[in-house]
Formats: sequence, structure tokens, C-alpha cells
Amino acid sequence: MNPLDSLPHLTPLDLLGLALLWLGYWAIGWRIEHPGRRPSVTVLMAEHRREWMRAFVQRGNRIFDATIMGSLRQGTSFFASTCLLAVGGVLALIGNTEPLQGVAEGFGQGRQPAVLWQIKLLPVALLLTHAFLKFVWAHRIFGYCSVLMASVPNEASDPRALPRAMQAAELNIRAAWNFNRGLRAMYFALGAVAWLLGGWALVLAMTAVLWLLWSREFASVPRAVLLEQG
Repeated sequence: MNPLDSLPHLTPLDLLGLALLWLGYWAIGWRIEHPGRRPSVTVLMAEHRREWMRAFVQRGNRIFDATIMGSLRQGTSFFASTCLLAVGGVLALIGNTEPLQGVAEGFGQGRQPAVLWQIKLLPVALLLTHAFLKFVWAHRIFGYCSVLMASVPNEASDPRALPRAMQAAELNIRAAWNFNRGLRAMYFALGAVAWLLGGWALVLAMTAVLWLLWSREFASVPRAVLLEQG
């Protein structure tokens, strides 16, 4: 069967949900990373990462900093592995959509062509793959950052110390932003799974994902804590 033959089965709600998915993913990412006068948690944390590196130069014992870097790399490695497993599961479903037919019939959708299930699973696979690549890149940049931190002279008065530490800070920020992009892709991938239940479910899921990401970046308790003077 030609995949184009199944396109008439896509309703206006399906198309609206897809628009919310792709435009929403781009728009919320841009808003978080370029927030203007109302900084997001991501932007606020970037400045704290710079402060970390300034304090790092003055610290004699740097075991604490090495421990933090190890935990950051471990976190990105965990999410990368999780995404890889999830991509394998989605690809397996794309290759055999029969288990989804029972789910559809349970929700009163009736039997649908296999290619339509494959079309609905494709955004999930693409988003999870994108997330995996972002996590891998973040893990690698955290590695670059670790090497730069190790090259910072022990003497704070050394003229190379602060500039090199600030280079490490910028790499740390870049790694964190790629990590956050991977997390956002995972959020949208989980929301895209709702499309299996129909276009209305996809629209509701994308609306919920956008609200969740916006609230965590611009209206959360951690943000209020970061804005406190101290």
C-alpha cells in the first residue's frame, strides 16, 4: 500500500496536533533560550554556571567540582541510553503494528490500516532520535569541559586560570542547553504517543506539554528560588 493512500484518514484535528507538535517544539525552545526580560530557569542557571567556574579558580581542593561533573555526565549518559532503548521499541512497533489494533478497538476507533499507525509513530521515533543525539552531544561537551577544568592552574593568581575557567563555563552552559533540548524532545515524544488515540488526544497532549514546559521554566518554585538575592 502506498503511504499516500492513508493521508485522507488524517483529520483536521490530526493536522492541528501535528502543527502544535512541530511549531510548539520550536517556539518553546526559542522562548526558553531567548526569554527577553523574563529570564527562564535555563538562562538563570547559565549565570550560576559561570559563578561556579569563578569559585572553582579560588578553590584549593577541587574534588567537589570533579564529583559534580561526574554526576552531570552520568545523567546525560542515562538519558541517552534510555532514548536508544525507546527508539528500538518504537521501531519494533512500526515494523509490527498488530498490537496497536487491539488498543484502537478498545477505544472504539475500529480497525485502521497499518501504514496509518506507522505514520503516527514516526514523530515519536524522530523526536526520540533527536533527543538521543542531543544527549550524546551534551555528554561529549561535558567531557570537553572536564578537560578544560583539569587544565586550570592551581594558583588563582596565574593569568591563565580565570580565562580558562571561563572557557570551561561556556562549554558547561552549551552542554546544559543541549541536555535541556534533549529533555524537551523527550517531553514532546511522550506527548506524541497520544496521537495513537486520535487527533483530539494529540491536541490535548501537545497543549499539556507546552504548558508544562513553560510553567517549569517561567513559573516554577526553582525559578523563584534562583531569583532570590543571596
